[in-house]
Parts: sequence; structure tokens; C-alpha cells
Amino acid sequence: MDNIFIQLAIILGLSSVLGFITYKLKLPLLIAYLVGGLLIALVGVFDVHTSAALSFLPEIGIALLLFLVGMELDLREIRSLGRPILAAGILQIFITSVLGTFIAQSFGFTLAESIYLGIGLSFSSTIVVIKLLLEKKDIRSLYGKLSVGILLLEDLLAVIILLGLTSTTSMLGTGLTQALPILAFMGKVLVLLSISLILNHYILGALFKAVSESAELLFLTALAWCFIFISASILMGFSVVIGAFLAGVALASSPYHYQIQGKVKPIRDFFVALFFVYLGTKVNFTHITQLIPPILIFTIYAVLAKPLIFTLLLGTFGFRKHTMFHTAITLSHISEFSLIILLVGLNQGLVSQEALTVIASSGTLSLIISSVTISKSNEIYRLITKWIGFFERKNLNRYNSIKPAELENHVVLIGAHRVGGEIVRFLKAEKQPLVVLDFNPHQVEILLAEGIQVIYGDMGDPEVLDILNLDRARLIISTAQDVEDNKTLLEDLKFRKANIRVIVRAEGIKDAQSLYKAGADFVILPEVVAGDLLLQLLKDHINDSNYFKDRPRIELEKLSRKTLAWG
Repeated sequence: MDNIFIQLAIILGLSSVLGFITYKLKLPLLIAYLVGGLLIALVGVFDVHTSAALSFLPEIGIALLLFLVGMELDLREIRSLGRPILAAGILQIFITSVLGTFIAQSFGFTLAESIYLGIGLSFSSTIVVIKLLLEKKDIRSLYGKLSVGILLLEDLLAVIILLGLTSTTSMLGTGLTQALPILAFMGKVLVLLSISLILNHYILGALFKAVSESAELLFLTALAWCFIFISASILMGFSVVIGAFLAGVALASSPYHYQIQGKVKPIRDFFVALFFVYLGTKVNFTHITQLIPPILIFTIYAVLAKPLIFTLLLGTFGFRKHTMFHTAITLSHISEFSLIILLVGLNQGLVSQEALTVIASSGTLSLIISSVTISKSNEIYRLITKWIGFFERKNLNRYNSIKPAELENHVVLIGAHRVGGEIVRFLKAEKQPLVVLDFNPHQVEILLAEGIQVIYGDMGDPEVLDILNLDRARLIISTAQDVEDNKTLLEDLKFRKANIRVIVRAEGIKDAQSLYKAGADFVILPEVVAGDLLLQLLKDHINDSNYFKDRPRIELEKLSRKTLAWG
């Protein structure tokens, strides 16, 4: 069955059936794709090693996924979390690599194989985490930003490690042969970042403005930019992940990125499904029975020990237990990058097929377990929240140092960007007592500079709600888009028996209905609000030609405000 259409029919048909089952069981679709890959490899319907459908199509999914993530993330936020990201990422890799080496040696693997296995055990999958964060709508949460930052750092370190593993023996014992490729790589990192920023500033804005009148041409140009930049990145020695992410970052400030995202997402889902089926096919069942003990130990380490290490490391930076737990559990698996590292060792004759089977099997198993625990993370957190508190270091927490004053009859605003920014501006002008909750560090700095009471944290964190003096507030406004977070807020208010007016936001009619049933006093529904606003505008100004005379300039000024709309 070498025909690509027959192979795609088998892959997509099986994925669809398994996907329906996992959906009904309220599990992530990712599990269906991985299990589908396992079944295809086990039954041997077609040769997965020479499959046309699985040879290059999955990598397109990786590119599109990271391209979209780059457009959604603000690098200023990642940079503000630089120290915990660097410490957690580097130290976890070092600790796990050392412990993983000892574990592998205890099962009789050679020292070289053990080192490769230890290094492979230390990495987590960027693709898996981002897909699950997008499904949960947590990509912009505090723990989501920490997770993505750590994963991108791991991807860079993985490339450096691969360079070190593939370098030749050092010349005359000086180590220059190994050092020079790595130094050159770091230099190329700076060059690639500079290229991305320069193109964004001088060329991309004008380019996308020129093609924006045609939605089809805008979509095609965006894809062209994505693949051209990825190609340049690959030629410079970077992975597809890094190239696609930076291509997206270059468009993050573009006014057209929402339109681009809407066009790219459907085809992304198709290719990403193929990627996870491809991962599932990497398990070799030939020697799997005698390798069950190391596979189980590696899986247990990935699912339990790695989250514990991340929790300890993040605790030293003073993060709250909610953020520590969700970040740690999000990184509790083995990456597809680990397969690449082991394949390099296999090609060099340093790693056996058995070692590759261990990392592939434990990787697939840990991905399945991790996807379930991530999707059920809120329920797990409620069960173990008391024990997680042991890892908190509140005296070291710079994020806990900002607390609202003892306020009475104040307004609580959750989310001060875009819609929230205009609300802050109004309440400040009216001299209304206000406390803001926001998880964007850059936004928090702006608010603090304006003398506004602000808490740095995530609404999904129950402990944060305790700090907001909700019992004495007179109005709560949530501009957060996540319906589950808004429901959590309403449930918390019911538990406190607080009789407070609550305004929340929803993205669809069903979500709005569920929020009203949960106790919301008013739900902001963008399309309904826009319709009401347009109707009122027509009533007030339909015969007033002067209103529209300077309107484009006024509205463009509003759209150009990237943060709070001060003065």
C-alpha cells in the first residue's frame, strides 16, 4: 500500500473512529492519534518507515502549530520570566540527564547508551504541550507562558547537544572542534533574531498591508513568509520548531494576524494529527517484552519525577502553588526530540535498537498519560493542593509583594489589556477605587507606574482570589475569555455568599447562557455588543456627517494602542 491516498484513508479513518471514542470519554484527541499510530505499527497495514503520508507531512503540522503560537505570544512576557525559565530549564535537564544515566546503567545499558537515554529523558515535547494548552485555552495563562518558555529553551539546548554529539574529536585535546560549532550556533541565534526583528520593523508591515485587501492573497503570503523563514532557519542549522516560532513572532504585532490565524488553524489540525500518528508508529514491538521494566521506570520518572523537579525549582522563585503545579504537570512526558537524539547515537553505532525502543515506547506511554493528567489537571490540583503548598516559598515571592490596600466598595477588574484597558482608563478618570488582576508582567509594570493597585497572578489560581478582597467589592468585571475560569469565579463568589454584581465575557452564545445560569449579572458577548453599539451609533449620528468626518483617524489611534489606552 504505497499509494499516499490509501495510506491517508487508513490513517484518517482510524483516527476519526478513535477520536470519536476519546471525545465521548472526554479525553484529549491526541490520545486517539497516538493509539492509532501504535495500532498501525503493530498490525503492519503498511510500512511506516517508507510511508509517503508520514515522511514529511507531519513536519508541516509542527511548522504551522509553532507559527501560530509565535503570533499569539508576546516575547516581552517571556523575557520578563527569563530567570525562572533559564534556571528551571537548564537545571532540570542536568538533573534528569545524570539520574537518567544511572537508571539506564542499572538496567545493563552501556555508559554511552545510558548517557543518550538520560539526555533523551530530560526533554519534553513542545508540540504536545502547545496543542493541549490551545485545547484548554491556557496558552496565555501564566503557567502556559512559563511552560512554552521552558520548552523553547529546551529546544535550543537540544540543538546544542546534538551539535556536541555530532562534533568530531577535539584537536590536540584543546576542545576547539567541539566548542566552535556551539559558539557558531549561538552567533547564528543572534543573527536569526536580528533578521526577524528587522524584517518585522521595515518590510513585513508594508508587505502585508499591500496584500491585505484579498483574504486569499493574505493567507498565501503568510504561508510563504512562514516557509521561507523556516527554510532560512534550517540552512542556518536551526530546527523547524525555532524557525516557525520566530516567523510567527515577527507577525505578532501585525493587525492582520487574527485573520491569518483563522485561515491557518483548519489546515494545521490536519497536519498535526498526522504528526501524532507518526509518533505512535515509532514504537518497535520486536524486543518490547524484555524491555518492559526500563520502559516502565522511564515512564514513571517522566510522569512523576520530572514534575517534582520542576515544582522544586519554580518554588525557589516564589511562584504560587497553582502555577508551579500546572507548569510541572504540563512538562511531565518525553519529547519527540529524544527520538532524534537516540537516532543520532544509533547512526554513530553508540546506541542499540533496544535503547531506541525504550525511549520511543516510554515517550509514547508518557505522552498518553500526560495528555490525560493535563486535561484533568484542575481536578488533580484540588485533590493534592495541600501537599503542593509545601513547595511554596512565600518569603521569596516578588509576585506576592504587591497586595491591594484595605479597600471598601471597590471595583475588581480581571484582565487589563484591550477591553480592560479602556475600563481602567475610565475608572481612573472617575477616581473609583480599583484593584486589577493580570498575569501579563509587562501590563503589571504599566499599571504600577500609573499608581494602580494590581495583583500579578492568574484567575485560575484560587489563592489569588483570596487576595482581591472580593467580599467587600461592589463590582467585579472579568474580561478573561476562558469560560471555565469565569465559572470558577462565579462558583467562588457563591461559596463566599458574596452578593456582588459580576460582569464576565464569553466568546459564544452557549458560553454566555452557561455563565448566566452560573450567576453572572451581565455577559459581554462581542458580536451582541458590537450590534448594539452600531445600532446606537446609527440612532445618534445617522444624519450627522461631521461625526464621520475625522472618524478614521480617531479609530486608528484607538487600534494603535498596544497596551492601556492612557490619555
